[in-house]
Amino acid sequence: MSTIVAVQKNGKACIAADTLTTFGDVKQSSEFDNTHDKVYLYKDNYFGIVGSAAHHIVIQSLLKKYGENLNFNSQLDIFESFRTLHPILKEEYYLNPKDEEDDPYESSRIDTLIVNPHGIFAVYALREVFEYSRFWAVGSGGDIALGAMYALYDRMESSEEIAKNGVEAGATFNNATALPLTSYVIDLN
Repeated sequence: MSTIVAVQKNGKACIAADTLTTFGDVKQSSEFDNTHDKVYLYKDNYFGIVGSAAHHIVIQSLLKKYGENLNFNSQLDIFESFRTLHPILKEEYYLNPKDEEDDPYESSRIDTLIVNPHGIFAVYALREVFEYSRFWAVGSGGDIALGAMYALYDRMESSEEIAKNGVEAGATFNNATALPLTSYVIDLN
């Protein structure tokens, strides 16, 4: 899967991700994949997407086609944007919205971190949206990254250095995460 992290500190926010793609037992490292970056810029929003490799191109296509009608500036704006996109995902992109039998809502099957001048946000498959005050991580190495960033957050000043250490920890201990990593830093409002 992946390790994608977001950190905000001292007026800056950073999103960082590993570059490994896996298909079952097959690993596709960045040296074989020209589109290995799991972080995509749309206007002033960075999207870090985990889950199916198909999600990456789908999100890029959605943003290109419908992005002008979407807003990612707050938790509620993000929720409404993903709610708007869900029927489009089903009808135009053939999303299978069924995940677990007991899920209370249809699943978008997409988990993503969003970093923009308004902060750091996570969107989960059932369109749960969270806004974070310090840091967060998603993906199969996310738990490992969270522990590393927790240990470093009060000891380091740079959001980028904290984020890089989170992804590096994920790559060290998670078999579906690998370096090199990519990272992007923005100024917060």
